[in-house]
Amino acid sequence: MTPVNEINPHESPRALFVFELRRYRTAANLTQKQLAERIGFSESMVAMIESLKRVPSQRFAELCDQALNLDGTMTRLYVATTWHRAPEHFRPWLDEEQDATALRGWEPMVVPGLLQTEAYARLILAAEPGVKPEEVDERVAGRMQRQTILQRDDPPFISALIDEAVLHRPIGDTEVRREQLTYLLEIAQHPQVTIQVVPYTAQALCGLLGGFIIAERNGSSYAAYVEGQPNGRVVEDRPTIARLLRRYDALSSEAIPFRQSLKLIHEVVDQDG
Repeated sequence: MTPVNEINPHESPRALFVFELRRYRTAANLTQKQLAERIGFSESMVAMIESLKRVPSQRFAELCDQALNLDGTMTRLYVATTWHRAPEHFRPWLDEEQDATALRGWEPMVVPGLLQTEAYARLILAAEPGVKPEEVDERVAGRMQRQTILQRDDPPFISALIDEAVLHRPIGDTEVRREQLTYLLEIAQHPQVTIQVVPYTAQALCGLLGGFIIAERNGSSYAAYVEGQPNGRVVEDRPTIARLLRRYDALSSEAIPFRQSLKLIHEVVDQDG
C-alpha cells in the first residue's frame, strides 16, 4: 500500500479524498480492517480505495463519516472533490482517465476536450439545447479540471489525432479560434503531448463513424470512451477496445507527421490573422 505521505492530494480529486480519508482514519487509531468492519465494507475494498485502485462511492463517504464521527466531512469532501461538475454519464470515464499512463484519441469534429481553451469549451458546452448557464459554468470548470493531469509529476502520454476540418470549423469568432489553435501549438511543446492532423485527402472513412479515446496503463489498453448521441459511453470489453485500436492505427497511418501537423496549424493561425 502506498504510504499516506506519498499520496499527493493535489494530483487529482480522488487523491485528495484518499489523502484526507487516511489522515482521519489514522487520527482515529483505526486500521483498514477496523474501519471496514465499522462501515460494512471488506478490508480489501478499503485498501483498494486508499491505494487509488477503486473509486469510492458517496455511500462509502457517508459511512466513513459515521464511523469516524466527522459530521459529514467526508461526504462534503466527496462531493467537492469528485467529478460532480461533469455530466453523470461521463464521470466513470474521468476516473479511468486519471489512472491512465497514456491516452490515444481521435476527434473528427472539434478539438479534444483535454486540449481545449476555456472560451472554446464554453461555446461547445453552451450549445447543448436546454442547458442552464450555471450548468455550463460547472461543466467548463470540470473540463478545465480534467486538464490538470498534464501538470502532474507523472503526466500521461497524450496522442491526439484530429481531422483537418477541426482546424477550420467556425466555432466562435476569430479571436476564439486563434486562441484555440495557438494553444494547440503551445501544448504540443509538452514532452508528453503529440498532435497529428488527418488531412482531407486521407479518405480516412472509418474516422467518420465518430470520436473516441483509449486509456492505456503501462502498455496495456483497458478502457475507452466512445462518443455518441445523446451520450457517449465507457467500454471495457477487450474485443471493442481491440477494434478501436485498429481504427486508431488506421487513422494514424493516414495522419500528417507531428512537426508537419504543427506547421499546418500555424499556417491556419496565420490565415485567420
